[in-house]
Amino acid sequence: MRRITRAIRLACAVVVAGVLIAGCGLMDGARNGNGALAGMDMQGAAERADGMFYATVGEIKPGIEWVHYTTTTGSCDVTRYWTVMTVVSEQRRGNFLGVVERSWKASGYRIKTVNPSKDMPAIYATSPDGFGIRVKVGYKGQAFFRVTSPCVDESKVAEPTKVATGRTYEGRPPIPNVRSDFWSVEAPAPGPAPSS
Repeated sequence: MRRITRAIRLACAVVVAGVLIAGCGLMDGARNGNGALAGMDMQGAAERADGMFYATVGEIKPGIEWVHYTTTTGSCDVTRYWTVMTVVSEQRRGNFLGVVERSWKASGYRIKTVNPSKDMPAIYATSPDGFGIRVKVGYKGQAFFRVTSPCVDESKVAEPTKVATGRTYEGRPPIPNVRSDFWSVEAPAPGPAPSS
């Protein structure tokens, strides 16, 4: 009798675990039989990644200059990279990252991690359909964006079609070279407290 009871409990536990795992998969968007995001191939994923990036930088005011960096593909995913050419001063980085974070939250993205490092802060988030998006500030205020798709159907991936707002120099890696009246300038020191 004990063996039967244990076998029934084990079978129930396996069924419950299977239902939970299947339910988690559905939260990231509908999947096809291969585990890929249904109805999307690598080209569609690259275009979705581009749209996520363009929407984000469209919220940054005053505007910044950026360039396409590279595209990589895995066995079933696509990653797009962009480099910000506008120098973001140390004093303006918190403002810059705050604008990005608010934009992502307004788009329904779930903020996964915020690295508050003074030297290299970063924000990692996930869109409702399972795309990962990241912004990271590196050496001397250079910001980098990355969007990675969930698993999608295999296809060829074309280069982005939108013209970048910044420019690079042929044969050189993109480095920040654009000074902004707002983003590149140190924030003014707080003035004296108002007298009562």
